[in-house]
Amino acid sequence: MHRDGMSIAEISRKTNVSEPTVRKYVRMEDLSPKVPAKRRVPSMLDDYAPLIDKWLEEDRRNWHKQRHTAQRVFERLVAEHGFEGSYSTVQRYVKRYREEHKGSASQYLDQDWPPGEMQVDFGQADFRIVGVRTRMHDLVCAFPFSNVGLAQVFYGETAECVCEGLIAVFEHIRGVPRKIVFDNATGVGRKICGVISTSKLFSAFAAHYGFSYAFCNPNAGHEKGSVENKVGAIRRSLFVPIPQFDNVRRYNRRLLDMSMRHSDKPHYRKGESQLALFEEDCFALSPLPDSRFAAVSYTRHKADKYGNVVLDGRHRYSTDPAYANCRLIVGAGAFDVDIYDSEGTHIVTHVRGWGDKPTESIDPVSQLALLCRRPGGWHESRVRSALPADIRRWIDDADAAGRGKALRVLRDVANESGWGPAVTAVSSIIGTGGSMDRATASILAASEANGRGVVTYDEPVDMAAYDDVFAMMGGSHA
Repeated sequence: MHRDGMSIAEISRKTNVSEPTVRKYVRMEDLSPKVPAKRRVPSMLDDYAPLIDKWLEEDRRNWHKQRHTAQRVFERLVAEHGFEGSYSTVQRYVKRYREEHKGSASQYLDQDWPPGEMQVDFGQADFRIVGVRTRMHDLVCAFPFSNVGLAQVFYGETAECVCEGLIAVFEHIRGVPRKIVFDNATGVGRKICGVISTSKLFSAFAAHYGFSYAFCNPNAGHEKGSVENKVGAIRRSLFVPIPQFDNVRRYNRRLLDMSMRHSDKPHYRKGESQLALFEEDCFALSPLPDSRFAAVSYTRHKADKYGNVVLDGRHRYSTDPAYANCRLIVGAGAFDVDIYDSEGTHIVTHVRGWGDKPTESIDPVSQLALLCRRPGGWHESRVRSALPADIRRWIDDADAAGRGKALRVLRDVANESGWGPAVTAVSSIIGTGGSMDRATASILAASEANGRGVVTYDEPVDMAAYDDVFAMMGGSHA
């Protein structure tokens, strides 16, 4: 049949013989009779073999993490059927059974990947962020040809996180892989019964960068063994001891360089340097597009009576109370949430909330305008709770006029330079006993926002030269 041009699959259907068996005989060059194998010695396990086969066959329909081990088979035989043999006998039988029933999937354990293709998967690790221990998700991008892997850290495994991480990797290696293989559980999409479905954001992302993609079958880690191993290797090498940082984005930029340094070693099988092999990966990359993709998912939400919107049913973000009960546009990214009015005008940016517990991100600036009109609500306002203790006490002790003036200064300066610099400026004025006026606060906040705070010198400044010049101009020393 094969000589006549019939395919392996067609032969299998016509003869009712499995494809691996057909393929085996098609490939055989010598069909001569073989010397009969040595007769198998009877085992005391023979009477239990059908029972063990039944258990292991039922396992094929169970979750791979809840299947019989050889130890569990032995324990059941002893407890339920009075088996008197040894564990090693059972272990050898279970091992032989599994080798004989591997199935077609196991034929791909050792795959040969061409340069320029990438595998992607998530792992988890603990980090200390501003001193708080937090379980994070590390996106690992592995190049099987060179065994080089790069990592990025996120709070979740959403499509926004995957796209943001891939953009960072693409820009770091200055190119785009021609094909990317994803785990079936990754947030960009999945394959179910052979049908691939992807998120709207990821579909646009793949089209923007022009790469093809594929998804592994469920519980088929061997299909992306390179990245599976790389996830563990990066966790053991780069995340032990537990990393400490205060800004995830800055840490991610360092992490790319750290990942490359971690790959500066010989390839485990090819003997060459991984970084040298990675040059072949990079040579096979497609060029970056002219524009950078914005990894943001936009949805419309109705604000509540306070002007707040809720994402994922538990994360609340504030806007100006003037937008109460209005339809707003919410752009969710990997790290931030941007809120716009119905015409696309930007209102506010919040740090994105994550996790199963409810969170509340309140922007004090958005509340200041209303508070200036209603200063009587100062003591119960969110603005008061967001301010440091020195400013709270100062405004608490001020009379109505002084309180109103301080709030207006804080409102105007925050709109110019941002909440943080405005708070720092007002705190500095209070600390030095200065006047609470907008001009002074604006100058201090602008200096803070531009990174030019109070300048300090290692040596005392000698002002004598200025005294000499002043004297030469007809003045006198003080």
